[in-house]
Amino acid sequence: MQNSIKIDPLGFREYDARWLYPKNINAEGIKSVGKGFGTQIIKKNKKPRVTVGHDYRSYSEEVKKNFIEGLISTGCNVEDLGLCLSPTIYFSQFELDTDAVAMITASHNENGWTGIKMGIEKGLTHCSDEMNELKDIVINNKFIEGKGSYKKIENFNKKYIKFLSKNKIKKKIKAVVACGNGTAGIFAPEILKNIGCEVIELDCNLDFNFPKYNPNPEDMKMLHEIAKCVKENQADVGFGFDGDGDRVGVIDNNGNEIFADKIGLLIARNISNTHPNSKFIVDVKSTGLFENDKILEKNNCKTIYWKTGHSYIKRKVKEDKAIAGFEKSGHFFFNKPLGYGFDDGINSAIQVCHLLNSQNKNIKELVESLPKTFQSPTMGPYCKDDEKYKVIEQITKNINQMKNEGKLIDGQSVVSILTVNGIRFGLEDGSWGLIRASSNKPSLVVVTESPTSDNRKKEIFYFIDKLLQETGKIGEYDQKI
Repeated sequence: MQNSIKIDPLGFREYDARWLYPKNINAEGIKSVGKGFGTQIIKKNKKPRVTVGHDYRSYSEEVKKNFIEGLISTGCNVEDLGLCLSPTIYFSQFELDTDAVAMITASHNENGWTGIKMGIEKGLTHCSDEMNELKDIVINNKFIEGKGSYKKIENFNKKYIKFLSKNKIKKKIKAVVACGNGTAGIFAPEILKNIGCEVIELDCNLDFNFPKYNPNPEDMKMLHEIAKCVKENQADVGFGFDGDGDRVGVIDNNGNEIFADKIGLLIARNISNTHPNSKFIVDVKSTGLFENDKILEKNNCKTIYWKTGHSYIKRKVKEDKAIAGFEKSGHFFFNKPLGYGFDDGINSAIQVCHLLNSQNKNIKELVESLPKTFQSPTMGPYCKDDEKYKVIEQITKNINQMKNEGKLIDGQSVVSILTVNGIRFGLEDGSWGLIRASSNKPSLVVVTESPTSDNRKKEIFYFIDKLLQETGKIGEYDQKI
């Protein structure tokens, strides 16, 4: 039947909703999710205003239209910003004083995916509790009925651009700005020009086919293209933005990829000089250098490792009154007085520009001022959604048993285990490995780092991969060392 509802329950992930469209969710299914989110909002506010937007995919506007229908049917008053970025939507809740937000986006996922990032409390998005509640409402048809309204908000993107364009730089910085043909292309070049950068655009024209690569600053293909452009143009820095503009990847002036956690550490050091006694939140994929950084210690700053995921880090930054949070994936969060606490890739790039503006060193020299470590890229072996958490449970048991029995990894004892999100095990020389379940795809996440040698970094990966292969539950990797 044409009007039948199709919703794969597995699309309700830890903090984002993601489905293949229309394979795993159809138009009526999207409408039901809108009804579910509307019901959650109405429980907290009887006459809510909700800002909604969409990214640049061929089907995103259609998905948004059905989602909005669901919202209105519960009594929500929808204010539609149109084509925009996730941080534009988050910003709108402060600027327009609305009661909730929803962004139709699959972020960096491949074409065919759709999704929704949503939140009620200002600056925050759904975490697992809210997502489980939403899933229960939708799957069991526990909808509130009402009559809402719809209005289109014109030119809000200009307000967002103006907001980010305020803090100018004095130093002339030549920046490559790469958007992977995603939505950030109509924002990032203009904003960075406005603050005083000389901008070289790379794949900034909108094309929902993503003809070269997915707009994903963790994808080595995207990073290599930016590196090539930086070298050809003798640029000072390269920035790569993801599909919905809440993440950034950074390339130094020599064309070297810098993982975002190390950029985060440089920014944290800079912040700690003017805001001593501050807290920083970093995700479990991030470099171990935060733990014993001399400048952070000198400024009496504390770092807490927490669950990967923009919703988790945002919430932890707020709850712990941290001044900033950093994820290795390129989500950066600046709390008051530096920001509203949500993740914004363009604002993060601006912070890098201000870091360069305040230093007499180029970005390569700044990175080289950090202790040397050898880091793997973020690697994702395929694992079914209904099996990935069981695999992590088994791997956690195996590594705990190894630690208890005193078994070695590349000649090193396991001295620490952190299980706040998957398992991160630390070795006696400061090397570590991480295995966790991806929150938005049917895959696992593997990261390794060693301050000792590139070989040890690889040996930790080989150890992890052997454990994973023995489960018989994993498929191909998206990329490998």
